[in-house]
Amino acid sequence: MAHISIDDHQILLTFPGWESLMTRRGTITIPRASVRSVQVQPGWSSEVLGARYGLVISGYRKVGTFRQPSGCCRLVSMKRGLPLLRLGLDRAGTGFDEILLSTLEAEAVADALCTPARS
Repeated sequence: MAHISIDDHQILLTFPGWESLMTRRGTITIPRASVRSVQVQPGWSSEVLGARYGLVISGYRKVGTFRQPSGCCRLVSMKRGLPLLRLGLDRAGTGFDEILLSTLEAEAVADALCTPARS
């Protein structure tokens, strides 16, 4: 699963091993100013994510980049049975409209992102 680090100015996501192959990046840095919304869901999102580059094991795992016909672009690393962190982003700052990550720390990360950053 992706590792999440947060400081006052950015979020750093690190994708281990094979996940970096499926997402086509080992790390991604997201400026905190690019985060438009933060949500925690109790688990897996079953919505249609769109065309993909990556891996889908039906009902268990989704990892990669997904693009809907509407143009919405998502970076996804989801695993069934874990809470889901959904970040709505300004595409100009990251290249993605949303990031969906399954993590046990979803609530703690959401709380940290909703706390105003120190200058």
